[in-house]
Amino acid sequence: MTLNSFNIRVYGILVNDSKQVLVSDERIYFNNREITKFPGGGLELGEGTRECIIRECKEEMNVDVAVVDHLYTTDFFQQSAFNEAHQLIAIYYIVRPLEPLSFSVNNGTPVYPATITENFRFIDWEHFSADVMTLPIDKIAAGLLKERG
Repeated sequence: MTLNSFNIRVYGILVNDSKQVLVSDERIYFNNREITKFPGGGLELGEGTRECIIRECKEEMNVDVAVVDHLYTTDFFQQSAFNEAHQLIAIYYIVRPLEPLSFSVNNGTPVYPATITENFRFIDWEHFSADVMTLPIDKIAAGLLKERG
């Protein structure tokens, strides 16, 4: 298959006051795969990357966030795992909530009730590492986050 499109993804990394990192556990139905990733999603046409992560956090978590800092943008070729015709570009921002989190958070292992395809959980800083993440670019962003301390 020939690459013919870019897939631009924007992710938010939220570390709370207790030094815990928010991750999203998702069940992807088309290949029955479970992944752990940072919250975020696809850039829409006409949207800036900062606007995108603010929108994604509102849609996924019903929380307004502020973008604090840019952490990482993909700097190598990555073919999309979900569409082999796409080259994936991922952009990671450090975000902070502008209000208390109002969604359900599980502080343990991933849980996938039959009706839910996305579950948020916090991972304590000492247990957080690149190995926790499923996707290749998320692993790099997680490593960079840990290096920053």
